[in-house]
Amino acid sequence: MKRLFTTLLMLVAVLQAFAQATTVTGVVQSNSDKTPLPGANVVLTRTSDAAKSVTATDGEGRFRFDRVAQGQYTLEINYIGFENFTRNFQVAGNPVNLGQLMLRDAATGLQEVQIIGRAPLGEQKGDTAQFNAKAFKTAPDASAEELVTKMPGVTVENGRVQAQGEDVQQVMIDGKRYVGEDVNSAIRNLSADMVESVQVFDAQSDRAAFSGFDDGNRVKTLNFVTRKDKREGYMGKASAGYGTDERYMLGAVVNYFNGDRRLTVTGLTNNINMFDFSIGETPGGGMRGRRGWGGGSPNGVINTNTLGLNYNDIWGKRIQVSGNYNYSNRDVINNQYRFRDFVNSDTTYTENSLNQELTDAHRFNFRLQYNINENNRLLVRPSLTVQRNESLTGRNASNILNAETLTNSLNSDNSETNSINFGNNILYSHRFGNSGRILTAEFDTRYNTSNGEGYQLENTSNFLNPERDVTRNQFIDSERNNFSWSGNLDYSQRLGENSRLQLEYNISNRTNDSDRRTFDMVEGEGYNSFNMPLSNTFTSDYVAQRFGPSYQYRTDKASFQLNARYQLATLRGESEFPQQQPLKRDFNNVLPSAEYEYKFSQSKNIRVNFSTSTREPSVEQLQNVLNISNPLQPRIGNPALEQEYENRLFMRFRTFNAETNRVFFMGLFGTMTQDYITNSIYTRDVPFDLPEDYSYRPGARFSRPENLDGYWSVRTFFNYGQPLNFISTNFNLNGSVGYSRTPGMIDEELNYANNTNFRLGVNLSSNISEKVDFNISTTGSYNMVDNTLRTTQNNDFYTHSTNLRLNTIFWKGLVYRTELNHQYNGGLSAGVDKSYVLWNMSLGKKIFKNQQGEVSLSVNDLLKQNVSIQRNVAADYIEDVQSTVLQRYFMVTFTYNLRKFISGSAPDMNENRGPGNWGGRPGGR
Repeated sequence: MKRLFTTLLMLVAVLQAFAQATTVTGVVQSNSDKTPLPGANVVLTRTSDAAKSVTATDGEGRFRFDRVAQGQYTLEINYIGFENFTRNFQVAGNPVNLGQLMLRDAATGLQEVQIIGRAPLGEQKGDTAQFNAKAFKTAPDASAEELVTKMPGVTVENGRVQAQGEDVQQVMIDGKRYVGEDVNSAIRNLSADMVESVQVFDAQSDRAAFSGFDDGNRVKTLNFVTRKDKREGYMGKASAGYGTDERYMLGAVVNYFNGDRRLTVTGLTNNINMFDFSIGETPGGGMRGRRGWGGGSPNGVINTNTLGLNYNDIWGKRIQVSGNYNYSNRDVINNQYRFRDFVNSDTTYTENSLNQELTDAHRFNFRLQYNINENNRLLVRPSLTVQRNESLTGRNASNILNAETLTNSLNSDNSETNSINFGNNILYSHRFGNSGRILTAEFDTRYNTSNGEGYQLENTSNFLNPERDVTRNQFIDSERNNFSWSGNLDYSQRLGENSRLQLEYNISNRTNDSDRRTFDMVEGEGYNSFNMPLSNTFTSDYVAQRFGPSYQYRTDKASFQLNARYQLATLRGESEFPQQQPLKRDFNNVLPSAEYEYKFSQSKNIRVNFSTSTREPSVEQLQNVLNISNPLQPRIGNPALEQEYENRLFMRFRTFNAETNRVFFMGLFGTMTQDYITNSIYTRDVPFDLPEDYSYRPGARFSRPENLDGYWSVRTFFNYGQPLNFISTNFNLNGSVGYSRTPGMIDEELNYANNTNFRLGVNLSSNISEKVDFNISTTGSYNMVDNTLRTTQNNDFYTHSTNLRLNTIFWKGLVYRTELNHQYNGGLSAGVDKSYVLWNMSLGKKIFKNQQGEVSLSVNDLLKQNVSIQRNVAADYIEDVQSTVLQRYFMVTFTYNLRKFISGSAPDMNENRGPGNWGGRPGGR
C-alpha cells in the first residue's frame, strides 16, 4: 500500500508539472530595419539545472518552445553578421511571449574582416548550413547561381544545381517560397550582390510543418537572405543579339522588390537553344544560357518564345501568397543516331531518326497560406497546365546480324495532342490551445484529360523473305481521362516534454479511362476500316486505405521516429476490346519507416532514414494491346501485373568547422524493390496471342512488362571543401561509388544487368576579386557493365569532363569571358564521336554611366566540335545515342542592366502573422 501511495504521489506530481508547463514564443528581427531573421539559432537554458532546448527561427523569424516548466531561464540567440543576444526571464505558468527581439549588426566591419584576410565562410546550425555571401567574390553582374556554386558542397550536375549530393528542389528568398516549375530560374534571377547569406537545409513537407510531426519527406532547399539595403527597388537586364546563320536572341527580366511584395517578369524569344532568360545571362547565349527545364544542355536546334511572371506578397497581416505563370512556345528539331547492342544475341539495332516537336503550353501555380489565428492555419495550392503538342518522327531502322541486314524499316509518326491538367491541394491544421494536441486534415484532387490524333506509316523490307514485306497506313484516335483524389487525417498528441504520438488515416482513389482506336486506310475510302486487334478501351480504378501510429522522441542531442502503416488496396480494371477481360487485384501491405538523428555538436550530425512505399502499374503497362509505332521494337501490356514494393535507406553525415572553414559530408542511398516492374523480351516465340494479320519482322524484339524480384541499387558519395587562402581560391573534392542490379527476362531466361560506377571530381573556384572570376573543374567517371546471361556482352566505359569558366574585367571596362569544355568518351560504340572540345567566348565593352550597358561580340562552339552523346544501360541491351546540337555561330549582343534601390530602406515587418512552426522545429532546420 505504501508503494502504491508513493507511486500515486509521483504520478500526481508529474501531471501537475505537465499542467504547469507552458510555451515560450518570440520573433527575431534586425534592429536596424525590423526585418525578420530566418534560421537564427535559439537556445533556451534553465538556470536551475542548465538543461537546454534548441530550435531555429522559421521564415518569419519566429520561434516556439513547448512544455516549458516553471522557473528561471536564459535565452540566447546567434545569427551570422549580428551580435549575440541574451535575455533572462521568469516562467510562472502562463504562456510567455517575448515579443520582437532585436539583434544589432555585428561591430566587426568589412575592413576589419579584410585585415584578417578573409570573411568567415559560415557556420553549421543544427541541420542548416549557413554561408556568408561576403566570403565569396563574384563578378559585378553575377547571378546567385554563380555565387552558390562557389560554396562547399554546391555543384551543377547536368544543368541541375545540387547541394550535398542532392538536387535542389525548393528555393526561398528571405524565408518565402519561390513558386514555379524550374527552381534554377529563381536562383538565376537573383543578383549575387543582393545576397547577405545562403542557408542550405532539408525542408519538411507542408504537412509536417503544419502538424509538428516529421513525416520524413524532405526537399533540399536554398534560402537566400537578402541584404537589408536591397529590399526595396528594382533590378533587371535586357539583351538583344543577332548573329550568323540568322541566329537571334531578345530577352529581358525585371525584378521588383517592395518589402514583402516581390514581382519578377521575364520574356524571351530566340533560336539559339535558350529556354529562359536571367540576370546572370552570358552574352550570346553561351553554355550557361542553353539549359532546358530542370537542367542539362538540350539536344536539337530549338526556337523558344516564353513569358513568365512570378509573384510573392503578404495580404493583410495573416495571408501569404505566391504564384507563377509561364507561357512557352517551343519548336525542337533533333536528328539522332542510335546503336543498340543486345545481351542475348549477335543482333544489333541501328536507327537514324528525324524528330520535330512543337509545344505550346500555359502553366499556372499558386500558393495561399492563411494564418487564421493562433490555433488555425489553412494552405491552398492550385495548379493548372493547358498544353498542345505536335510531333513528327521519321525513322530509318535496321536489325543487323553478322553485318547482314535482316530487316529495314522506314516509318513515320505524325500526331497532335491537346491536354489539360488541373490539381488542387488543401491543408488545414488546428491546434488545441497549449494542450500539445494538433489535428491536421489534407485533401488533394488531380484531373487530367488528353485527346490526340495521329497517323502512322510503315514500309518494312524483309530481306529473309521479301514476300512478307509490310506496308501500313493507319489513323489512331486516342482519348484519356484520369481523376484522382486523396484525403488524409492526422491527430498528434504530446506525451511529454520530448515525445509525441500521432495517428494517421489516409484514403485515396485513382481512376483512369483510356480509349485508343486504330483505323486502316482503304484506297478511295479513307481511314474507315476499324482495326480491332490494335485498338483498346481500358478502365482502371485503384483504391487504397492506409492507417497506423507514429511515435517521435526528440532531445537536444538525438531524435528518433518510428512509423507503422497498414495498407489495404484494390486494383480493378476492364478491357472492352480487343477482347473483354476483367481485372482485379487485392493488396495488403505493412509499410514501416524510421528515422534517427544524432547531433555530436552544433556543427556535426548524422541522420539515418528508412522508408517503404508501393507503386501500382500504369495504364500503359496494363493494356493488353500491341503497339507497333516502332515496328522493330513492338510492345504489349500485361494485365497480370502486381504492384511494386520499395524499400529505401538514406544515411548522411556532415560536419562544418567554422574556424578553418572546412566542410565535409558523406551519404549513402540504397533502394531494394520487390515485384519490380521490368521488361520481358522475346525474340522467338511469344507466350501471348498476336493479331492474325500481324506480319513478323525478322529480328524484332517484343517487349512486355513483368514483375521480377532482385532489383536493388546503392550509391555513396562524399564532398570535402575548404578555402585555399594562399591563392584566394575555394577547393572542393567530391566523389561517389554506385552499384545497381536490374533484373530482366530474355526469351524466358533471367538476366541481371549489373552496373558499377566510380566518380571523382575536383573543383577550384576563384575568390580573388570582383574583376577576376574563374571556375575550374574536372570529373572522371568509370563504369563497369556486366550481364549474367551473356558475359561476352560485358562492357567497361570511361567518361571525363574538364571545364574552365573565366570572366575578367580589365582595361577601361573591357570584359573577356570564356567557357571551355573538353569531353572524352572511351569504350563507346563504333561510329559515335569519342571526344570533343566546346569553346565559347565573348569580348565586351562596358558603356554608359555606372557601366550599365555592354556591347559584346561572342562565338559559340568556336572549334565546331559540339556533339551530344548518351549511353543507356538496360536489362537486355546497351545503347549509345548521338543527337543533333547547335554548333558554331557568331553574335553581336547589346545588354543593358537596370538597377535602383532605396538604400537603407526596408519594410516594417513587425506584424503578427500568426504562429510559426507548431512542432518547435521549423522547416527541417
